[in-house]
Amino acid sequence: MWCVALMNAKSLRVLEFGKVLHLLAEYTAFSAGRELALALTPTGDFDEVARRQRETSEAKDWIARKGDVSLGGARDIRGHVRHAQIGAVLQPSELLEVSDTLRAARYLRKDIERLEVKLPLLYGITRRMSELPDLSQAITQAINDAAEVVDSASPDLARIRRELSIARAQVMERINRILNSEARKYLQEALVTERDGRFVVPIKADFKGRIPGLVHDVSASGATLFVEPLAVVEAGNRVRQLLSEEQREIERILRELSGLVADRADALNETVMAMAELDLALAKGRYSFAIKAIAPELMRVRTRSFEDKRKAARKPKSDEEPTETPPKEPEYPLVNAPRFKFVRARHPLLDPTKVVPIDIYNGEDFRILLITGPNTGGKTVALKTVGLLTVMTQAGLHIPAAEGSLITPFSGVYADIGDEQSIEQSLSTFSSHMSNIIEILRQSDARSLVLLDELGAGTDPVEGSALARAILETLLERRVTVVGTTHYSELKAFAYGTPGVVNSSVEFDINTLSPTYELTIGLPGRSNAFAIAERLGLSFAILERARKWLTEADVAMEDMLGDIKTAREATFAARADAEKRQREITEAETALKKRLAEAERERVEILNRARQEAEAELNRVREELKELRNELRRARKELATPTQVNALMDRVEQLADDVVPETPPPAFGAPRLEELVLGSQVRVASLNAMGEVISLNGAQAEVQVGALRVRVPVTSLEPLVPTAAPRARYEQDIRVTPANDLSAVGVELDLRGERAEDALRRVEDYLDDAYLAGLARVRIIHGKGTGALRKATRELLSSHPL
Repeated sequence: MWCVALMNAKSLRVLEFGKVLHLLAEYTAFSAGRELALALTPTGDFDEVARRQRETSEAKDWIARKGDVSLGGARDIRGHVRHAQIGAVLQPSELLEVSDTLRAARYLRKDIERLEVKLPLLYGITRRMSELPDLSQAITQAINDAAEVVDSASPDLARIRRELSIARAQVMERINRILNSEARKYLQEALVTERDGRFVVPIKADFKGRIPGLVHDVSASGATLFVEPLAVVEAGNRVRQLLSEEQREIERILRELSGLVADRADALNETVMAMAELDLALAKGRYSFAIKAIAPELMRVRTRSFEDKRKAARKPKSDEEPTETPPKEPEYPLVNAPRFKFVRARHPLLDPTKVVPIDIYNGEDFRILLITGPNTGGKTVALKTVGLLTVMTQAGLHIPAAEGSLITPFSGVYADIGDEQSIEQSLSTFSSHMSNIIEILRQSDARSLVLLDELGAGTDPVEGSALARAILETLLERRVTVVGTTHYSELKAFAYGTPGVVNSSVEFDINTLSPTYELTIGLPGRSNAFAIAERLGLSFAILERARKWLTEADVAMEDMLGDIKTAREATFAARADAEKRQREITEAETALKKRLAEAERERVEILNRARQEAEAELNRVREELKELRNELRRARKELATPTQVNALMDRVEQLADDVVPETPPPAFGAPRLEELVLGSQVRVASLNAMGEVISLNGAQAEVQVGALRVRVPVTSLEPLVPTAAPRARYEQDIRVTPANDLSAVGVELDLRGERAEDALRRVEDYLDDAYLAGLARVRIIHGKGTGALRKATRELLSSHPL
């Protein structure tokens, strides 16, 4: 079983996963969702990874359908709920946030219910949201959108406010009398203000006592006294009393609503958490759109540990102990090893307009991929891209890559990247790296992904490369998936000659002295140190002196790398040329098929037009025949003379002659055997099948018979002879009975054994002839059979005029 991965926190920090989470958090809508986004961690459980990826895809689909999805004013009200639970009285604005959150939950549920079939995971989240209509209604009836307790919150509050309004009016009436009296001259200005809930007027300090009353305040300069006239003190006391009553009633209402919130604390908290999960899912969808990401394909794996468990289950522990039940086979596609494949992958933290996409993968035939090349060539970026896209996938995020990318979730991702020198712990760069690697070796297994940057660097090159090789061999034996970078030629040779290890390189443009950041798997990179130094202006003499210190093996290695690169480029060029030619052939074939289809379409149109014209002509003839038959019947009834009848029959015969078409030429020529050509229509005697000649080679011919092609001797082919001209459809509809044959018409017509269509035609002709022959009664025999002929005959006779 896959277990939930406890991803190495230091590795996640090195891979800058936290920066991705902060970018993700910017797409959340409220604080609870942001909190979940920042706390998101990868998992190694395959089913959980798959669920998270489907959740992100559903959110992306929902956003695509709606344009965007809003949480509609949802707030993290868990703090309000907690305060209500301990007996605190929530303020109107806090209660309003509770109501707004419930309203948002209600709208989200209704919106997604219409998409339940297509977004099952998100629908499941909304099902955990509680609408609590009684609580929401109680709050909205008591508090308005301005967070004020309204008069309708309770009957007592409505009464108090009515009385308060009357009391204030009385106060203002009495003050206005003072303002309009001779006492006006003692006022600093003619206005009324409030001090501590008392209505006062501003009196000049020099006229103190001229207007009897209570001084409630003095201006900062002392020139103005704010006096409540004695005439309004009693009315002011009433106002103060009513204000106190109003405040007590408001507090009672708020306490009652706060109690309702406390009673539903669990449902409210669960609603907030569900909305936070939905907010996170939508944030993942928005982030996917922002970085042009895709959902990678997920692959399961049967590991060696799984096989060991199966073997152990088959083997009994002792003669007395029964065999354990073997673990159940997982129901999913299996591959040989954990692996990844990123197509046109981009680092999500780099400028998408400047980053160069890379194709990088770990195949079934190798576990370790070594990336080589010069400094600043993009090795470390490629390494971080693999690690970051892996943990993003396992956290449920889509990745910035192309379709075709896939990954087998790892139980752990471990990275040793960058300068880890620690002055505080007195560790050198090498010591710090080795401490990390030792910890990685202790924790990693066949389900782990290990990323190693400049393995063995920071110490003596000979010892460092030997140590690096030993570490890689150990990881290879454990079947650990590894991506590493190196400068060491010894490690390039190790990868070249060791099964399960593959070289790769990042390209470098010598002419511009700049990296191309393109990654090539299967080819080790050259350091290009001498070439770079030469381009930068280092003297030729110094370069030659340096080359003398290279060993023959070093020179041979660099030459080999150059030859491999040249051969590889030639191969790629040849393949590109072949692919181009194939495309041209395919395009020509497509164009030819299109032309043939157009020709066939035109042929069908011509035939259809001819058929329609023939049908029209046939209809005209039928109408004329019908009219002639009617004339014959009328002539019979009117006792026409034989001369008149013969004249009518002559017209019928003339009409029949007019509509018989000339014999058309055969559709195909009748080729003689010696005149066979491509396209000839023939009969293959051995198969008793018709076909078309598509190839001639001396005495042999290739014939297309249906979907098959057969090669047969020319002598076994029979050219198709031209078919006889088909009789016009309307020719069989016209039958002329000469007048001298009418006497031969019998009194009985036997239809037994005939098809209904043919029989009905015979019945009509027979009735006409019998009528013209003067027969008073006739007999028609249809037999029993299936009953179809009987039914058709009786339906015809029931409506026939004769």
